[in-house]
Amino acid sequence: MTRQKKPQVKISDIIIPKYMPIFNDRKYKHVILTSGRAGTKSSFMAIRADYQIVSDRNGSVVVLRKHHNKLRKTVYKELLRGLNRLQLSKKKFLITKSPMEITYKKYRTTIYFSGSDGIDDTKGIIDEDKPIRLVVLDELTEFFEDGEGEDELANIEATFVRGNKGGFQMLYLYNPPKNPNAPINEWCRKMEKRSDCIHIHTDYRDVPEDWLGPDLIETAEEMKSADEKMYRWVWLGESVGVDELIYYMFSERHKQKPDENRTYERVYIGGDYGQQNATTFQAFGLNEYHRKMTGLAEYYHSGREAGKQRSPSDYAKDMVAFMDRMHEIYRTSTFYIFLDPSAQGLQEEIKRASRRLNYNVLIKNAENDVALGISRVQKLLTYGILSISPLQEHAIKEFGLYEYDRKSIEKGKEVPVKENDHCMDAIRYAVMGAWKLTKYWLPQEIREDTIDADDISKKEMKEDGYI
Repeated sequence: MTRQKKPQVKISDIIIPKYMPIFNDRKYKHVILTSGRAGTKSSFMAIRADYQIVSDRNGSVVVLRKHHNKLRKTVYKELLRGLNRLQLSKKKFLITKSPMEITYKKYRTTIYFSGSDGIDDTKGIIDEDKPIRLVVLDELTEFFEDGEGEDELANIEATFVRGNKGGFQMLYLYNPPKNPNAPINEWCRKMEKRSDCIHIHTDYRDVPEDWLGPDLIETAEEMKSADEKMYRWVWLGESVGVDELIYYMFSERHKQKPDENRTYERVYIGGDYGQQNATTFQAFGLNEYHRKMTGLAEYYHSGREAGKQRSPSDYAKDMVAFMDRMHEIYRTSTFYIFLDPSAQGLQEEIKRASRRLNYNVLIKNAENDVALGISRVQKLLTYGILSISPLQEHAIKEFGLYEYDRKSIEKGKEVPVKENDHCMDAIRYAVMGAWKLTKYWLPQEIREDTIDADDISKKEMKEDGYI
């Protein structure tokens, strides 16, 4: 009985046509891949890197992200998927997590994974016998936002190009930021002028529909109808420019009176504290059945405007009265409070004032990443998940006034003007606090660093705080 050979996979069946010309082309030293969501650049990268170590007996690969802690759940997982797409048995590889490496046993060629947090991170990777032929830099924007940008990329190239006599490549992947003036966009325009560089941009429309499925296409079209500018950035990967008005998508459809007959067992409150400036608490109920984060109520006091200052203990009493009203109306059993991290005194006063209540009060420092928080609020607004009650009068006013500084936009950064921002900060704190739940109400394709439960064990998810 003759043993049938397993049919070999065709590369053209697993990567999109737009990438075919560069798959085996080594004349370009620098390959820049940009896209919107579902542009398949990550799957191409994984197939290209996996193919490198099985097709070249003398060439290894290094895959870099700016930060170590994002490697395992992103690029490492994607490279393992690439082996499946190439129909390569994992038995042919030595696959380890500590250190993260994938080695092809036949040639001893290896894919190394590393962060670039410091100068020592990549020193031990240089392989004299199997030199690095391919360097992958994933989520390149992080190298510009958290690193040294162009200088860092040049140092990485200098580190790994040594020992190569031809065929060395750098592969860069990123989704373009909104701002055309962002440093990474300036770098890309400069690179495009080089003869040894090629830039390929893709979006979901370049991908066969049967690869994507109708749900993904419907999700993209839904955003196109709701906010075409956001659609062009998220799904088409265009640097559409930054509006001075930060929440330009906020409109009448977001102003919704909460149903006082509904029970909100959990209420999330974001609090921004000021002494001369305003102190505000913005409250939201989570409606898990309808997948809504519903604005319920607002507390607002400005010592400057009222001509009367209030102490942290006064604000703590006001917070308890604020929660008492919602507990009575919405039968809330647990309040999650996320306060301005600088308001430690107020936090202690609220803890003291809420010790003997007939409901639970959990208080945490708010996560204060402004850019990330704004992005998350925008997403919840765009998809109609976040609503604001007419009772949140000061918040509604600030939504129409909260702006980026025009000069910062021109310099490639987006820095909010420190005016009309107290309610905006409080709402951002509440959204960040509830994100681990509300992000699952968004289409999977636009969540950040989503976790695939099929690829990661429940034990690992629990260790990382996902369950």
